[in-house]
Amino acid sequence: VLLQASGGGLVQAGGSLRLSCAASGLTFKNYAIGWFRQAPGKQREFAAAISWGGSSTYYADNVKGRFTISRDNAKNTVYLQMNSLRPEDTAVYYCAADKDLSPVAATYHYWGQGTLVTVSS
Repeated sequence: VLLQASGGGLVQAGGSLRLSCAASGLTFKNYAIGWFRQAPGKQREFAAAISWGGSSTYYADNVKGRFTISRDNAKNTVYLQMNSLRPEDTAVYYCAADKDLSPVAATYHYWGQGTLVTVSS
């Protein structure tokens, strides 16, 4: 199983980025996908998740209203649209896959390598 996160970069506060998570080696449509992030010196935290069919989504309170998660099962890809970015959103963003939709990192079986998002003030 391979999950490849991409789309990170440097953006000014208030700007936008779209992250992608491309999956292979699994029946993608059967898996929920979560996005987690880890800022320097901090623990990994949940950002957003989407159910296998895309009908259910779940957001952390600190990204709700600014981030939107979506998926295209035909392309085996999940997206995280991030708007109104803040310096505190700076982190390495990871995507993860599991059968169940959950905000808990420990429940996810497969993980990608991460993509760095840096938001300057």
